[in-house]
Amino acid sequence: MLETFERYPLMFGPTPIEKLNRLSACLGGNIDLYAKREDCNSGLAFGGNKIRKLEYIIPDAIASQADTLVSIGGVQSNHTRQVAAVAAKLGMKCRLVQESWVPFPDAVYDRVGNILMSRVLGAEIEFVDEGFDIGIRESWERALEDVKAKGGKPYAIPAGASMHKYGGLGYVGFAEEVREQEARMGIKFDYIIVCTVTGSTHAGMLVGFAKDGRARNVIGIDASATPEQTRAQVLAIAQHTAQLIGLGQEITADDVVLKEDYAYPAYGIPSEETNAAIRLCARMEGMMTDPVYEGKSMQGLIDLVRQGFFPTGSKVLYAHLGGVPAINAYSYIYRNG
Repeated sequence: MLETFERYPLMFGPTPIEKLNRLSACLGGNIDLYAKREDCNSGLAFGGNKIRKLEYIIPDAIASQADTLVSIGGVQSNHTRQVAAVAAKLGMKCRLVQESWVPFPDAVYDRVGNILMSRVLGAEIEFVDEGFDIGIRESWERALEDVKAKGGKPYAIPAGASMHKYGGLGYVGFAEEVREQEARMGIKFDYIIVCTVTGSTHAGMLVGFAKDGRARNVIGIDASATPEQTRAQVLAIAQHTAQLIGLGQEITADDVVLKEDYAYPAYGIPSEETNAAIRLCARMEGMMTDPVYEGKSMQGLIDLVRQGFFPTGSKVLYAHLGGVPAINAYSYIYRNG
């Protein structure tokens, strides 16, 4: 479905799928859990899901003759860290706006993890005291104008690389990749679990799996705590992406499946249940998840299994999107494990 779109290779190749035998058994053994390790997808500053998206965005940046990638996220944004890494790889400058999306009081919150790596990677960083929002931000638009005013040629990459014309393409490719892996493994996944915030990862998967009738088998776990806005953004991106690739079928609001029960108490703040899920996954599989995104989607997956949401015998694929470096900013919570 993506043959007509240029791709700049940034990943090692197809990401591995591993079976989570111990976690499956711990949760009753009635379903088979697997993880697709997007957290291991690249050598660029620990990789993650945004690297897959950027493979389809970077050709446009190069064609525009930009010299500076300009993006935005929270202080511990996985996305901005990955943009900074890609800019370094390409020999471009990077300007990052880091807004105060998470009211977390840890003394090292703005000194470790993702923000530390963005600094080491050479990005120019601007802190802005504004609360969480997944939409287009004035602070980011001001940064773009500032780069221009100083003689630079900026390339705009919105939060999460989501509200970009090519933001959904990478995860259409994810679905294509999964189908190839399923054929080799001799199985077919009944459900795909994905963390959902700015929306293009979920939207791209939804479109990609719509090709074989599995759009509604993509189960989004909301971590935004603004589910109405997130749901609308997923739908808008999915509809745009479907049209862009010539999917040939309509994407409707009913195709966006979003579980809203796990984002509490707020974006970026883990609940005790999130922390329990992080510990269980780590101790069963040696697989680390983070307090902002993957910990909450893992919490959702574990709870849905325990609720009996998945029929007995289901094969469930958990999309591990990366983001573990952010756990360093929450060190006090995990000081004793």
